[in-house]
Amino acid sequence: MSKSKFFESLSTVQNIVGAKTTIPVLSNVLISAEDGLLVFTTTDLDVTMRCSCEAEISMTGKITLPVKKLTSIVRELDDGIVSVEVDEDNCAHMRCGSYRSKIIGMSADSFPPTPTTEGATTYEIDQGKFRDMLRNTYYATAAEDARAVLTGILMSFEDGKLICVATDGRRLALYESEIDFPVENNRDVVLPPRAVTELLRSLKDNGDLVISIKDKQLLFEYSGLFFSCKLIAGTYPNYKQVVINDCEKVITINREELLAVLRRISASTTTTTNAMRLNFEANILTITVNSPEVGEAVDTVAVKYDGEPLTVIFNPEFMMDPLKHLTSDDIQIELNNASSPGLIKSDIPFLYVIMPLRM
Repeated sequence: MSKSKFFESLSTVQNIVGAKTTIPVLSNVLISAEDGLLVFTTTDLDVTMRCSCEAEISMTGKITLPVKKLTSIVRELDDGIVSVEVDEDNCAHMRCGSYRSKIIGMSADSFPPTPTTEGATTYEIDQGKFRDMLRNTYYATAAEDARAVLTGILMSFEDGKLICVATDGRRLALYESEIDFPVENNRDVVLPPRAVTELLRSLKDNGDLVISIKDKQLLFEYSGLFFSCKLIAGTYPNYKQVVINDCEKVITINREELLAVLRRISASTTTTTNAMRLNFEANILTITVNSPEVGEAVDTVAVKYDGEPLTVIFNPEFMMDPLKHLTSDDIQIELNNASSPGLIKSDIPFLYVIMPLRM
């Protein structure tokens, strides 16, 4: 096989392997030589990644090799053809140009079995669309929480829609997309944070993505890759209770202009005074922060608004998060009063709920 394809395949699967493991074979990549293909699989028992590349196979077989070390070796090889032979002692003999090496491996028999999609409930969606859904929601998950479900993203398959929801209890991000599936496949599952990271890294701009649910696992097939993860156990909070349908005040703002102002303003906040005052008046928004440790800062941005003046206090970081990931020119901020949740909307089926602060 070519060095470039070999290295690309190893790079795809090596991130699954952690720095430390109590089970030695989990530090290895399972390499299976099949008809015209080399198949690479890694797992930490919670997540599994598999990919393949074309290769000239003289004899089928399997071996596991230390993936981090193997990736480092292949990275430094000259471009060209790499040949690998495996002996009876589970050692791989590798050649590339003038380079020769012997790498000690382990038997493939000790490698955990890979989950399969047989008998699973399946759904299909475009890769780029699903990646956008993850990008526009993952930042609202809880970094740490006694309720593990809040560290993941809810994937709700409901009445012809996939709805992705993330919340840490202080804000909520929601993105929905229409997909085809029978009503009997309505289901809620929670995607763990490790899986979100891997999917954001490996999903492409477009192409088919098949999502399968089987037992307590989610399985993804896309662009020649197979990825599986264990679901987070537990019941996700009823997010519909915090989603407001009607707000009295609607403000339209240029997204990039608002984000620039928020970045300037947030530079004057601290971890103990991470709050800003937003004063909405006719076609103008004035944002103020006051920190005993730093001082004061004030900035303004033009808006489209002709309602009564309203002042509300928000966390600037929470306000910036959706603006960093949305791509629309304008956004809408919807409010009722200073003590009610605020909404951020865009030109896509996205909704962001942010709770106000009290000072």
